[in-house]
Amino acid sequence: MTFAARPAIQPWRRANKKRIWQIVAASVLPAILTGALVLLTGIDPALATVVVFLPSQLVLASLVGFSAYGRRGLGDAALVVLTIFLSAFVMVLLLSVLYSVLTEGAKAISWQFFSQNNVYVSGTTSLDYGGVGHAIIGSLLVVGITTIVAVPLGISMAIYLTQSQSKIKNLVRTVTQALSGLPSVVSGLFILSIITSGDFLTKSGFAASLALIPLMLPTVARVAEEALKLVPADLRYAALALGAPNYRAFFQVILPAAKSGLITALLLGLARVIGETAPLILTLNTNNGTSLNPFEGAMATLPTYIYSYLSSSFAPSQQRAWGAALVLLIVVAVLFGLARVLGRSKSLKTKPTNKKASK
Repeated sequence: MTFAARPAIQPWRRANKKRIWQIVAASVLPAILTGALVLLTGIDPALATVVVFLPSQLVLASLVGFSAYGRRGLGDAALVVLTIFLSAFVMVLLLSVLYSVLTEGAKAISWQFFSQNNVYVSGTTSLDYGGVGHAIIGSLLVVGITTIVAVPLGISMAIYLTQSQSKIKNLVRTVTQALSGLPSVVSGLFILSIITSGDFLTKSGFAASLALIPLMLPTVARVAEEALKLVPADLRYAALALGAPNYRAFFQVILPAAKSGLITALLLGLARVIGETAPLILTLNTNNGTSLNPFEGAMATLPTYIYSYLSSSFAPSQQRAWGAALVLLIVVAVLFGLARVLGRSKSLKTKPTNKKASK
């Protein structure tokens, strides 16, 4: 059977030069108008961007959309402009925060900053002495206890929500989703009320860990639930068809298949709570020395370290807070990076070496 040759130039790929120039003009003219207004009047650039650039961009883009697609193009043009503008606005904010933390925090970074504590450090002590070593240890202990409790409980909830046929699992899912919107300060106040009500619990690293559990639990449960849902049902059916009991089909087939997703749930849960400050301020007393006992006494963590030193009026103390913020940012970035790497599908599409022509 013979087929007609494909045309060298497809009509649907021909560029409409007039429309391209209209889009370029609609994009450039508002920027030129805004820049000229800023130079001539001295108006604040941020105010000019919102008052002049964005409205003029919307008007010109809507005209171009109307000329190209009629009334339907008006809404499409407005949606595109607002999406690009808001995305750029968020990106500028994010990059400004990253730039500030990197430039200011790098001034305090050194080897002793990671290894020393602040026992003999005052507000005016040089950055050559003291560091966040004790705060890093405290954060690891507090978050570690939270992880030991929240991760098994969150994965168990995910298993219940995906494997159980109970009628109350929708209620459990609703409560879990409601916990994800719980303000962190409310969790800290709840643990503080237990501390002040009697001698059952005192301010310590353990109390801070209890305050972080309701914050980490919903993240782990929701991500783990989605990971278990992504496992193909055919795997379970195949295991059951081979004679495996239901529990063995789950633990030996489904759970290993969702391993990367469960690791992602763990890392995202850690990243969720490692920077929380309000619950730690309410449930934990700060300490300039190194403490290895999370069940008694004061203990420093990275968030409380940043909070205590950033409020100081001395420049070296503020610089230490910037350095600790950079350390915390690096830890969170590493956790999210690991979540991305481990969350990727391991199924690689490989091309066969020998291909037979299909007839």
